[in-house]
Amino acid sequence: MRIKLINRLIDKFVFRIGVKIQNSQQKIARATLPKFKNNAKGISIGLPRRIINPHRIYIGNDASIGPGCLLMAVEEYNGVTPAADGEYALRQKFTPEIIIGNRFTSTGSLQISAHRKVVIEDDVMFASNVFISDGLHGYENALVPYRYQEIFKISPIIIKNGCWIGQNVVVLPGVTIGELSIIGANSVVTSDIPDRCIAVGSPARVIKKWNEKNKAWERFVDEK
Repeated sequence: MRIKLINRLIDKFVFRIGVKIQNSQQKIARATLPKFKNNAKGISIGLPRRIINPHRIYIGNDASIGPGCLLMAVEEYNGVTPAADGEYALRQKFTPEIIIGNRFTSTGSLQISAHRKVVIEDDVMFASNVFISDGLHGYENALVPYRYQEIFKISPIIIKNGCWIGQNVVVLPGVTIGELSIIGANSVVTSDIPDRCIAVGSPARVIKKWNEKNKAWERFVDEK
């Protein structure tokens, strides 16, 4: 009986310490938020995190981003072909913008890289490990390491109101995901997805579409 009582007391003590540590982490996370383009209210971005050029990032009210995020508004890219003297000459400069809407949620490990513009509208929900980039590393020359080639195929990304983006999804440049659409886990989105559709796969393809008349998801048949 005495051992059980001691174990219970230990469990309670450990639980209380854990709660205090968690609360402290949340306070530190709030206190150390960078200054964004706007003065958002009620936002939460967990630790650890890496935010590059926050003055080019707009985050809406009550947004919640889990730990491990990387938000990059890329103003310049230095990894270019070596100059004759062995130095790396600066080749590319950008005026990027990241816009995240109100009540956005992301579980964790979100990565957004913007060279021009990435827009995520209101009430969008992300699972973990979502990757979004509006530009690609160049690969036009197979004789030069790709990290030294310029960023290309830069084109804005828009994820519209109310979408649900699943685990491990990749969204590539130039894509618009329509309002209230769902992207299934492990999908790679390479082209536009219409409103109120469910898309899966690599590349992502629409498999279901919402029928407003029947108020139900229906199997989508591509007639092309």
